[in-house]
Amino acid sequence: MPLTQFDIQNAKPAERPYKLFDGGGLHMVVQPNGSKLWRLKYRFLGKERLLAIGAYPLFSLAEARARRDEAKRLLASGVDPNIKKKLDKLAAQTSAMNTFGLIAAEFLHRHEEKGSAHRTIEKIRWLLTEVAAPLTNRPIAEITPAEVLDLLKRVEHSGRRETAKRLRATISAVYRLAIATLRASNDPTTALVGALTPPRVKHRAAIVDERQLGGLLRAIDDFDGWPTIKAALQFTALTCARPGEVRGARRSEIDFAKASWRIPAERSKMRRHLDVPLSRQAIDVLKGIWPLSDYGDLVFPSIRSHLKPLSDNAMNAALRRMGFSQDEMTAHGFRSTASTILNERGIRPDVIEAMLGHQHENTVRRAYNRASYWPERVELMQRWADMLDEFRALPPA
Repeated sequence: MPLTQFDIQNAKPAERPYKLFDGGGLHMVVQPNGSKLWRLKYRFLGKERLLAIGAYPLFSLAEARARRDEAKRLLASGVDPNIKKKLDKLAAQTSAMNTFGLIAAEFLHRHEEKGSAHRTIEKIRWLLTEVAAPLTNRPIAEITPAEVLDLLKRVEHSGRRETAKRLRATISAVYRLAIATLRASNDPTTALVGALTPPRVKHRAAIVDERQLGGLLRAIDDFDGWPTIKAALQFTALTCARPGEVRGARRSEIDFAKASWRIPAERSKMRRHLDVPLSRQAIDVLKGIWPLSDYGDLVFPSIRSHLKPLSDNAMNAALRRMGFSQDEMTAHGFRSTASTILNERGIRPDVIEAMLGHQHENTVRRAYNRASYWPERVELMQRWADMLDEFRALPPA
């Protein structure tokens, strides 16, 4: 006869455990200490087995019967309920160990192993450990799109639209790793495409008027601050290199005999070494600044230590001192300046792109460009340096 709530509540402990039967193999074991445990007796592959369901009143009579019926359905499908219970427990333990933070750390380590730029690694580290901190201890397979969206919206509402966009992309990259290593089955950020307000595109400020550029070059020549900063600005304008590549330039990378500067792969944004032709004017700048770095390998050492390069903001701060606002010109803007003026003068775009160290998406064409454009780049770099001298001589606008 099936159990009733009255039967269960009035079952008193005895000296030995005893059973109260409900039906279909479900029964309650009343222990001498008063605890009441639900058990299910069943047969699988001809053998009698026992499934522990849980304790009363944590599992009510109705819940115990529901668990019995669920076990019966598994048996009908040829599945042992005990094996299913163990597998579910193992999956839960595995999920708990595979947190977002753990896989994010692995993702970061892979970037370090493949030699990603230090600045890139630090940006990823900041996004994953600081901005995405609320996800760190969450099992990665349990994170929902709503959870990620809440995080992204909080970042967006703080005014950091670009950061929110990058965070979504970085979280997605972590999920791709998790999916590839069978620790997640889907990427919750996929459903969030278009959910964020697009960031306002703000191009780096650059002077592209030749007369105004001449005024800028004269201002740099007359700069009375730290000579290393002045030389770094001049060298940046002449080589069209990225400011970070210029700041980290080392004496061992300069070949005066070949008039070239080799930027190593670990400091190049494209993660491959880049040979930069040096014009006569660029060599003059280097020779003028060379004695200041006699005590170290850095060509443009910091004001405070010859062992450290100029700071990230040193060249931009100098431009501000000269009277050029951040909306007028930046150190990185020299690249846009050169690209705009040279394209307007009809120079072959492929040669300009090679001069700027841009990497073509097509791997075959990329290898061809590296092999074939050196003579043209040497000629163009000298032509650009001569053009800068011409701009200096132009009367003010």
